[in-house]
Amino acid sequence: MVFLFLSTIKIFINGGFIMGNRFFRLVSFLGFVFLMISTAVFADEAAYQPAMYSTFWALVPPVVAIVLALLTKEVYSSLFIGILVGGLFYSGFTFEGTMTHILQGGFVTVLADAYNVGILIFLVILGGMVCLMNAAGGSRAFGQWASKRIKTRVGAQLATILLGCLIFVDDYFNCLTVGSVMRPVTDKHNVSRAKLAYIIDSTAAPVCIIAPISSWAAAVTGFVPGEDGFSVFINAIPYNFYALLTILMMLLLVFLGVDYGPMKTHEENAANGDLFTTADRSFVTEDAKVSSKGSVLDLVIPIALLIICCVTGMIYSGGFFSGAGFVEAFSNSDASVGLALGSIFALIITIAFYSIRKVLTFHDCMNCIPEGFKAMVPAIIILTFAWTLKAMTDSLGAAPYVAGLMETSAAGLMNMLPAIIFLVGVGLAFATGTSWGTFGILIPIVVAVFENDPQMMIIAISACMAGAVCGDHCSPISDTTIMASAGAQSNHVNHVYTQLPYALSVAGISFVSYIVVGYTRNLLIALPFGAALLFGFLFFLKMRGSQRTVATPAN
Repeated sequence: MVFLFLSTIKIFINGGFIMGNRFFRLVSFLGFVFLMISTAVFADEAAYQPAMYSTFWALVPPVVAIVLALLTKEVYSSLFIGILVGGLFYSGFTFEGTMTHILQGGFVTVLADAYNVGILIFLVILGGMVCLMNAAGGSRAFGQWASKRIKTRVGAQLATILLGCLIFVDDYFNCLTVGSVMRPVTDKHNVSRAKLAYIIDSTAAPVCIIAPISSWAAAVTGFVPGEDGFSVFINAIPYNFYALLTILMMLLLVFLGVDYGPMKTHEENAANGDLFTTADRSFVTEDAKVSSKGSVLDLVIPIALLIICCVTGMIYSGGFFSGAGFVEAFSNSDASVGLALGSIFALIITIAFYSIRKVLTFHDCMNCIPEGFKAMVPAIIILTFAWTLKAMTDSLGAAPYVAGLMETSAAGLMNMLPAIIFLVGVGLAFATGTSWGTFGILIPIVVAVFENDPQMMIIAISACMAGAVCGDHCSPISDTTIMASAGAQSNHVNHVYTQLPYALSVAGISFVSYIVVGYTRNLLIALPFGAALLFGFLFFLKMRGSQRTVATPAN
């Protein structure tokens, strides 16, 4: 609704100054009015529980969407079909019930949700910020500065990893900021957009989940009933094998020069000048007019402002200015409110900064805002569809179904339980596209099961967090995965398709590591074992690739 509302306003504003398409304006306005009316009409849906509630069928809609996306490489129709399947299951295959639920329980609900609206505002403003930095010449100046210091593909990838690890406050912020800053550098050194998207995605959620000062730490802290949530989070960091091994995976891939699966094809094509491999360029925008007065400061200062303002916004939402301590305020923060507030203030200050320096005129700054909005439209559409699909899944009781399976099947497998919890977390987050929702479902169960065993409780909570991040990392309907595609300006399905073998490799090794730690309860055995296993796996692939290269006769 917010998207349609803002689009309608923009269209009418534009129509006031230039002759636009009256029909399109009328349709947009009527669409907005329809959504407003439908919100009122459908506001009082009676309590209803479908026949398929909390059964295996609750997981079918996201699975359908994911399989179709991977097969057809077309994300919009795949997500919509998944939503349609969810609506049919919920309504008992009635036309009226299906359409009502998709609209009322789906699109209208997710676009009226305060948290989602805050994220959309943040995305739109961040798109405007990126456009401003590009128009001011900050991105170009940074690219020129970096090109003098980053001489190799290895250096470009390491710099991207480092920047991704440094921006750990929030995964959304990480994805779009790292992408906008590092794209010119990685493009110059022929790093594929799929590889860039993988690095961005792997330094988003996997880094945030092991960073004490992040929106993710705040989320996890709130899901630990009857315990010191922040202390539990800190103690669980060393046991988060998936996050730690994902970071190690990126470094080993770069230093060993190993690629496999579909990513290998993308990287080989990029080395020959084709950064995309496929024809889709949906996220790529046309080059706008760039100021010749821009410097590196025109990139660094806006990004620093974003970080400072977003952190300030988050602690404000957590009550820091009402007397709460910094850690407490961050733990109680609302990421949606904090990011929206922070980005708004950063945008205002950035516009003033550029105008005072006369890098851009005020008129040019204003033109960048709708241009940034347009650049975010594909990501906003995919996010809206993904949220709606999650709403369909929730209405079918996917979460209670998975939680029930876990509670009934885990008895008598205490030593294996961390590995089992990890797998359950992977499956649930992959199917629903949300790691935070997975935290909320599984962590209270884990706390209850291991109430009298504090050490195993820490290990199991960490396994839950690792599994949730892994599933979120793999899922094409995850908002973080979508943001990584947007940040890298990569085709979304390409990103998912190329990343999946890497993520599954780390997931498999993490699973084995949780089996080891479940029986030994010794971090100093399990973590080095996982790291050694990962190194051995990649080294084997490198040696096999070298042997094949040597064995290939020269023409």
